[in-house]
Amino acid sequence: MAGIVLVGAQWGDEGKGKITDLLADDMDYVVRFQGGNNAGHTIVHGGRVLKLHLIPSGIMYPHITPVIGNGVVIDPKVLLEEMDRLEADGLTTHRLLISCNAHLIMPYHRDLDGASERRLGDNEIGTTRRGIGPAYQDKASRMGIRVQDLTDEHILRKKIEAALVEKNDVLVKVYGLPAYTVDEILEEYMGYASRIVAHMADVSDVVNRALRADQWVFFEGAQGTLLDLDHGTYPFVTSSSPTAGGACTGSGVGPKAIDRVLGIAKAYITRVGSGPFPTELPSDPGSVGEFLTNRGGEFGTTTGRQRRCGWYDGVIVRYAVQVNGLTDLVITKLDVLSDLESIQVCVAYEYEGRRYNELPCRQSIFHHARPIYEELPGWNADISGCRTFDELPKEARDYIGFLEDLAEVPVSIIAVGPSREQTIMRRWERRL
Repeated sequence: MAGIVLVGAQWGDEGKGKITDLLADDMDYVVRFQGGNNAGHTIVHGGRVLKLHLIPSGIMYPHITPVIGNGVVIDPKVLLEEMDRLEADGLTTHRLLISCNAHLIMPYHRDLDGASERRLGDNEIGTTRRGIGPAYQDKASRMGIRVQDLTDEHILRKKIEAALVEKNDVLVKVYGLPAYTVDEILEEYMGYASRIVAHMADVSDVVNRALRADQWVFFEGAQGTLLDLDHGTYPFVTSSSPTAGGACTGSGVGPKAIDRVLGIAKAYITRVGSGPFPTELPSDPGSVGEFLTNRGGEFGTTTGRQRRCGWYDGVIVRYAVQVNGLTDLVITKLDVLSDLESIQVCVAYEYEGRRYNELPCRQSIFHHARPIYEELPGWNADISGCRTFDELPKEARDYIGFLEDLAEVPVSIIAVGPSREQTIMRRWERRL
């Protein structure tokens, strides 16, 4: 049995889509286990660029069974549009499986998400306003609507009726927005039903059977460790668990099913939306921050928002190693650092005269922490054509070694460009 989890070791946007796509050729199943269409994975292969939001990144391989687990919240309109785009691009989605227990994003979730953010003003969390948080709220309060409810129009009507008693009150009286009728929502969602239900499955049973049959299952996370609802920089987090533990609860497998946990981190660090960011760099013209933004193409796949850029934060990655039980690190976008004379790496924080080698548990300290840097020499070389570790310039090899020592975890895969081929497989044996 081989259960492999890939999680973000920073604030998301680390390049999980590319790495999933790269490794999926060895897999039998790729399981997306949390989040919704607030996340986006960009895949570049053979000159084609695919932007995925809900469908697992292994979709490009005809032998893969892509799976959407119970931990995902699904906007059915977005899902079907994404499936149609893939089909139009020549990629079949007939093997896609969707958990019967996955929750649905409803129209009022999107309205409430946007209205709540607008009301917060300068204190906004920075959500994508796609209804993700309100959908997870309803799931936790046991009034959510699930994929399996699309199989019974009577049950679906009853659940929508119950939800609208509260939702319409909030929409109208708190936010001054129009109310919904049961019939309009029922008509829209029953229109999605036949196509969605055709892919519905007991995902827990499917995945566990695959693992028992010694098939390879890849669990694909969205977002990153520092956006985890429990372990991230709360309240500037997502509403699910993008950590390794979330792979189990979000797909219905036990922890013994996981053999390897890959944590993916950029060679620097980025963040989208609000929240603390100790190593953030200004993006003024001519600055290193602007260089990273432009060279790295740092704009969100889902929102198009410009990402905030900063130097690599070793404290955060050490924390991700601890929370996820990482067995390997994957470093992406190493090529972006080329042409910098020197590179800074955060090795600890300082606050009021005290040094913090680990992530402070107090929010107020983390918000005001000052990064303590070590400076490493850069390399003035194009590394995008390197395919082995030894081909990298000595300074780039030393940089990777420094990150390994900081995290106390080996760097097994290094990305030196956006395409599948621009990857150094350092400690990864391909499946025979």
